[in-house]
Amino acid sequence: MSTVRLRGFGHRHAGRRRWAVRGVDLDIDHGERVALLGPSGAGKSTLLAALAGLLPPESGEREGVIEVDGRDPREARDHVGIVFQDPQSQLVMERAGDDVAFGLENRGTPPDRIPELVDAALRRVGFPYGPGRATSALSGGEQQRLAIAGALVTRPGLLLLDEPTANLDPVGAALVREVLGGIEETTQIVVEHRVAELTGMLDRVVVLEPGGGIRADGPPERIFARYGRELAEDGVWVPGLPPSAHPARTGPGEELLRAEALTYAPVLDGLEVTVRAAEALAVVGPNGAGKSTLALLLGGLLAPGGGRVAATPALAGADAGKPPHKWRARALAHRIGSVFQNPEHQFVTPKVRDELTLGAADPARADELLVRLRLDALAEANPHTLSGGERRRLSVATALAAAPRLLVLDEPTFGQDRRTWSELVGLLAALRDDGHGIVAVTHDTDFRAALGARELPLAARESVMSA
Repeated sequence: MSTVRLRGFGHRHAGRRRWAVRGVDLDIDHGERVALLGPSGAGKSTLLAALAGLLPPESGEREGVIEVDGRDPREARDHVGIVFQDPQSQLVMERAGDDVAFGLENRGTPPDRIPELVDAALRRVGFPYGPGRATSALSGGEQQRLAIAGALVTRPGLLLLDEPTANLDPVGAALVREVLGGIEETTQIVVEHRVAELTGMLDRVVVLEPGGGIRADGPPERIFARYGRELAEDGVWVPGLPPSAHPARTGPGEELLRAEALTYAPVLDGLEVTVRAAEALAVVGPNGAGKSTLALLLGGLLAPGGGRVAATPALAGADAGKPPHKWRARALAHRIGSVFQNPEHQFVTPKVRDELTLGAADPARADELLVRLRLDALAEANPHTLSGGERRRLSVATALAAAPRLLVLDEPTFGQDRRTWSELVGLLAALRDDGHGIVAVTHDTDFRAALGARELPLAARESVMSA
């Protein structure tokens, strides 16, 4: 187990005017389980990266003291495990078992012990495949389970987790919480916006103040009872305070898109889908069921393996009769806007503002979205330097700026605090009420309820799960 000590700690990323985190005084004892909370932009992910020793001197300006077991975190990396917001960023091998074994090999674990330790770590997180599974064939949620297995297998004294359940289906998320709750030999610091289901396993919650310092620190029940209302107003997800609903003003409108006998091996087989204007459709189901694949097919970014995706004249315009995957890129972007599961995969410019204006139907709309989604202070920043939640907001904003008739979104609310979540949902509700169609792949039950979304459940195919 490890101890953590910070005194007046701050970090400002290179090229930024604003400090990402500042004025933090904090002590965490051996074996404590602590949730790090705060509005988007409060510096939670930066603080985790600093504790993991992942902020070298050239990454920016540092002030104050930060120690893990009395040492600079950059000297204590062998005792720290971290799970990032984006699991793809830490998967380095082609096969699942090799990826989990990577840390063991770096620490000189005897080779004859590695297979047993890898298998135990995969079972511990409920990884649904064997060690030979290709990491490139995993869904986002499956990648997250694998990343957690890789962090746990070396039995770190300090375990840092950045939104560890955000991409998981409810069963997978419950399993991960059970795993984390059963670890007694490790100090844990977890960043998680939706903390309600974690409170039973936490010793403390620490709320970062965006302007610097710590706003509140103590047992979850006491902190939420004393500060709950004001924390919710500032963007913190507080258990027991549900967000506002946005019921549709009218019923579903005309048909925009239809999928018939849609097949894409090995995850989709003979699927039927109808997408309508003025309606939100939520694609739900376990990790590995093909939800993200369906989003790419409906968005015209993949050609079906079988069956067809057909757009009605109301959506296709001059391309009536052509499937969306055969439309020109510019026409596709202005008719069907897509938000990928990994937002950084769609960034093509060096500045946040340029991303928004590149395909914007109206420059004024781009400026409005910058402000409403709290990206205006980051307008000149490189999109790839943003936090996970900021990248997600930017990816949604770029799709909204193009004003497409149909939006296909993969986990649009990932990594959002309560305030930015409400802005995103409000923007989507307004588009729905103006006659746009919305398809969202999501595990977010609050999102589905707020929009009154019709649900399309997908089931994991047995042949996939046993692969």
